Amino acid sequence: MVPGKGIIGLKYLSRKEIEQIIETAFSMRDVSRRSVKKVPTLRGKTVVNLFFEASTRTKTSFEIAAKRLSADVVNFSYTSSSISKGETTIDTAKNIEAMHPAVFIIRHSSSGVMELLSRHLKTPIISAGDGTNEHPTQGMLDIMTIMDEKKRIDDLKIVIAGDIYHSRVARSDIYGMTKLGARVYFFSPPTLITDDFATLGASITYDAKDAFTDADVIIMLRIQLERQATGLFPSTREYSRIFGLNAQRLKLARPDVIVMHPGPVNRGLELSSSVADDADHSRILKQVENGVSIRMSAIYHTIGEEHGYTDN
Repeated sequence: MVPGKGIIGLKYLSRKEIEQIIETAFSMRDVSRRSVKKVPTLRGKTVVNLFFEASTRTKTSFEIAAKRLSADVVNFSYTSSSISKGETTIDTAKNIEAMHPAVFIIRHSSSGVMELLSRHLKTPIISAGDGTNEHPTQGMLDIMTIMDEKKRIDDLKIVIAGDIYHSRVARSDIYGMTKLGARVYFFSPPTLITDDFATLGASITYDAKDAFTDADVIIMLRIQLERQATGLFPSTREYSRIFGLNAQRLKLARPDVIVMHPGPVNRGLELSSSVADDADHSRILKQVENGVSIRMSAIYHTIGEEHGYTDN
């Protein structure tokens, strides 16, 4: 990783850097599983959660991650900020930077904001998602969850299904997973994907049998109705029938297939409750657990390496 620059996308990280963050995350997970869930690594450091877009899982996960590293955490609320008075995003960030935080965790509804802010700020940035661009820590926690189950990524058939076009998760997943050697398939309605996604290294299919047959991993994505100006499929009922994942379709995959979802899950739409709650295959809650570990590791590799990691 480039010191002081942070993590704004898996597009910019090498395979070695991704593997290093994930390797550290497995060590960090041991901290979360013990009775005293804290290490002193970032004592005296201040982490600012600068969320310009609503979030539950990601914001909470980053806050818990920072606190388990003993950092001080400041949560910024855009609804009560000077942005409502006309201040620009850059000016808001620069004003907070003047208070000398160690790192910004930023989430924004506009694509490309991380690259824009990185040119104006000296403080490193960790992206918590920007528009439809990337969500790098989600991509790495997905990879970590797969490695935990399969012990590898190389040559696995990984199916990413759903609203590909609007998904920053899909983009981070494809950048990270192809760098680690996976065979990635995108499965969605033609209106929710464009041909240029094939240039990212994935195969595109519109047929459920072709997508799910012999899959090692299935990642279902939420239909992001809030990002759609017009209806991109006739009805949710038809979408579920043609593109959703149910117990019958799951039988097409390998017997040890794992099912994942970045959340929130629209039960009965992108996947059935029977699949979401299937203890043999569903790893959705495991993703949430691994998310804290990945974010601990991301923060540590961004601002804590000079102090060394200790679990005492």
